[in-house]
Amino acid sequence: MSRTAILGGSFNPIHIGHLLMAQSVLDAGSVGQVVFMPANLPPHKPHANLASNEDRLAMVKLAIAGNPAFTWSDQELVRGGVSYAVDTLLAWHELRPGDKPFFIIGMDSLLELHTWHRVAELLPLCDFITLQRPGYDQLPSPEALKLPPPWPERLLANVIRGRSCDVSSTEIRKRVAQKRQIRYLTPDSVVRYIESRGLYRAGE
Repeated sequence: MSRTAILGGSFNPIHIGHLLMAQSVLDAGSVGQVVFMPANLPPHKPHANLASNEDRLAMVKLAIAGNPAFTWSDQELVRGGVSYAVDTLLAWHELRPGDKPFFIIGMDSLLELHTWHRVAELLPLCDFITLQRPGYDQLPSPEALKLPPPWPERLLANVIRGRSCDVSSTEIRKRVAQKRQIRYLTPDSVVRYIESRGLYRAGE
């Protein structure tokens, strides 16, 4: 049975870069489904200008509609508080005994993984998939991860090539506030939702 990968994030808003990350993981062949999981309060990002949980989840649902390999979870939103990965994965195992998921991160997060909340408890709970940016072919040294053996070697063995996509949620929010076009940066359904809800406008 193909396994599931979790893609967490603030999704404030979700954009084509997130979708391309998920598709790259599917293309690598070890994963049959990607679960998009919006964070309640992201531990590694500021919480200012964070759209409501309802709006961010709605945008995720719109963005992934029609792709049977993509699904969503409101697990972190329902739990509340700061969305630490270790708590998410402990809850995942309680709900799905015996199901060890993949967890998708970028290379920047891999290099910071040693600073994550209760990382020693976190590491055995999932298999991390790290997406490497195109053009950065050289992997960091095991020592650069600042984690005890055998984790650096295991983590570096599961790095895949991502797609180049220079889009960020921050850029989208800024463009909306400046009344500039965001089409093609996120699916049209999400563009329409942002406009209809008046999200990310200056001073709001």
